[in-house]
Amino acid sequence: MSERRRGLGRGLGALIPAAPTGEKPVPPTANGAPAASSTAPVLTAERGVAAAKVTTLPQSSVSHETAEPSNAEAEAPQSPAGAHFAELPLDSITPNPRQPREVFDEDALAELVTSIKEVGLLQPVVVRQLAPSRYELIMGERRWRACREAGLDAIPAIVRATEDEKLLLDALLENLHRAQLNPLEEAAAYDQLLKDFNCTHDQLADRIGRSRPQVSNTLRLLKLSPAVQRRVAAGVLSAGHARALLSVEDSEEQDRLAHRIVAEGLSVRAVEEIVTLMGSRPKSTARSKGPRAGGRVSPALSDLATRLSDRFETRVKVDLGQKKGKIVVEFASMDDLERILGTLAPGEGPVLQHGLTGDASEETED
Repeated sequence: MSERRRGLGRGLGALIPAAPTGEKPVPPTANGAPAASSTAPVLTAERGVAAAKVTTLPQSSVSHETAEPSNAEAEAPQSPAGAHFAELPLDSITPNPRQPREVFDEDALAELVTSIKEVGLLQPVVVRQLAPSRYELIMGERRWRACREAGLDAIPAIVRATEDEKLLLDALLENLHRAQLNPLEEAAAYDQLLKDFNCTHDQLADRIGRSRPQVSNTLRLLKLSPAVQRRVAAGVLSAGHARALLSVEDSEEQDRLAHRIVAEGLSVRAVEEIVTLMGSRPKSTARSKGPRAGGRVSPALSDLATRLSDRFETRVKVDLGQKKGKIVVEFASMDDLERILGTLAPGEGPVLQHGLTGDASEETED
């Protein structure tokens, strides 16, 4: 009696075709084994399944059907618009020119080389085909480099169709999920995606599974001085320190404070207090009335300013004097002001726009 086969019991190796999409299924030979493909050699079932366990494929790559197979089980399943396994020559693969990751840890790479020499590469790279014998990396440049240093001639790969504009997105998502990008690389990738997709911070956050404040705060790091950016990229300064330095407008002051952070091992909270004191210094000197009460910065006010900056996606200052204080919310344009008003006072944005339109009409008539 034939054993009942379940759709989910066949393993990922059975669900992902081992031939490029669009090719006709290869008929089985006399002994029941499928004939070898004329293209790049295919991974064995054991290796393919093992690799599939640690590789995330797009939803379109895996069939979700659980219906009973028909009598013609010998026929190959319909090829989805997904991927296939293949073992490709290393020389036939070129790196992704839009790889967001620029820094590769040499020690970690050496450890990976040793692991590959001992047990082989367990997780395949992901590539797309450019020509009959040419491929381009989408994900896995570190694994590809390690295989070259290990002296391998071929590498297990998942070949799939990917459009040009999605190369950066795919590479970014892989690195984000592995937490392998430094904050500056992440910010540069976000900025490039905003240009490529012509989308808002909200839309980008939805695409990559991040919150909008996180995306906005990361993008703000690109406004740091080049010297501070280099420290952040090298891991000398944390993203929290970098965000605190954004409140310092003068680049030379940023550099001096960054050097002090490293030399004295200052915490993020300490840096925020120093930055607030620096902001109040010119006003105190101009009035020449001695130190202001607001010079003694409250950590609670500093935290409030940070939370408001995250909420409104712009710079917010909270200043407390002897008897009264103020909150300053900066905006870059009228559209930015309307966006902030939509959060602070819903309904005021259209009123402002109507008033500005009326003023413009009066000026035209005059």
